[in-house]
Amino acid sequence: MPSPAFWQSIFNRRTLICVFTGFASGMPLYVLFQLLPAFLSKQGVSIKEIGLFALVTFPYTWKFIWSPLMDRFTPLPLGRRRSWMLLTQLALLVSIATLGFLDATRSIGMVAFVAWLVAFFSASQDIVLDAYRRELLPDSELGWGNSVHVQAYRISGLVPGALGLILADHLPWQQVFPIIAAFMLIGVAMSLFVHEPLAQLSAPATLRSAIVEPFREFVSRNNWRMALMILSFMFLYKLGDSMATALSTPFYIDLGFSLSEIGVVAKTSALWASIVGGVLGGLWMIRIGINRALWLFGIVQVVTILGFAWLAVAGANLWLLAIVISLEYLGVGLGTAAFTAFIARETSMAFAATQFALFTALSALPRTFANATTGYIVDAIGWTHFYLLCAVLALPGMLLLIKIAPWPRSVGQMAVER
Repeated sequence: MPSPAFWQSIFNRRTLICVFTGFASGMPLYVLFQLLPAFLSKQGVSIKEIGLFALVTFPYTWKFIWSPLMDRFTPLPLGRRRSWMLLTQLALLVSIATLGFLDATRSIGMVAFVAWLVAFFSASQDIVLDAYRRELLPDSELGWGNSVHVQAYRISGLVPGALGLILADHLPWQQVFPIIAAFMLIGVAMSLFVHEPLAQLSAPATLRSAIVEPFREFVSRNNWRMALMILSFMFLYKLGDSMATALSTPFYIDLGFSLSEIGVVAKTSALWASIVGGVLGGLWMIRIGINRALWLFGIVQVVTILGFAWLAVAGANLWLLAIVISLEYLGVGLGTAAFTAFIARETSMAFAATQFALFTALSALPRTFANATTGYIVDAIGWTHFYLLCAVLALPGMLLLIKIAPWPRSVGQMAVER
């Protein structure tokens, strides 16, 4: 029987705040990876060019470069974290709405530029939201709080990935994008009403210290060899999974599903499966620890990628679509819960913004560079072989677990996991 302390660590104000941080963080990314590809596809843009649009997410990869600025300066009298939260959310509201007024057939470059702005403001928002959450949550709640954040992140995909696609069947894009952008007001309201975290440390004294000390602390806490292995793992663990879902919307369209079918069946199946996976993952980690979770959930994640290859062979079948997507995103939810908890564990409270930005930027690298090639890979080998390749590419990250997150042999070892 769970103790009162167990329930108190789950049902509290901090958990509620994690719901809002997750929703605000996920919305812009799903606009770029679900709504924007549908917009481009319907305007006649080729699958190769749609795949190249993954390059506009470059800011997610390099956000650690400007994260020290957000650690060092406070632009508004709301506190360091809340100031940046509010500014980035207002910028996202405007830039997402602007996409609907562009014509991809006449100015694909302008569409790419505005999409890049969305990615830049979104990555900047992620910097401050991750730091805020790291300072808000006590160590005992890191696994659960980050799991809640991730699931709210997934729920936000309903807005551009389901509601947006359904609206696009009935309304012009000039109305669809502003409606979707208005949901950023939820994040704006959060930024205005929450308080700065009590655990927040003082800002770095100089910009130089804000840049140098986070990297020095990470390397000194480990060693160069282990630090490089940890960073490599952060890049590789989600590589196959990220590539497998990069062109999911064009994949469903190619199979013959309508936008409404994709919005109702594919996106909602993915959403609820990933939520169930994430919640179960967060709760299971309390009992099995982060290391074992990385192994078990990672195996599930690899196996379920193969469902996409099955769907590519079977063709447009709504029931099969729902089953395959549910299993795949169950694995995504489990793997992401463990992976996010691992990142939080490797982050120092003293340098939360810059270190979290570095680690999450590495995990975003596959979305930016590997995913940019997915359109060409699919064009060359077809959907079935592409998804088989994704499953193979998920294996190197699993092999690194032998060194950076070995399987605990006892309960005592679980308690002192790295």
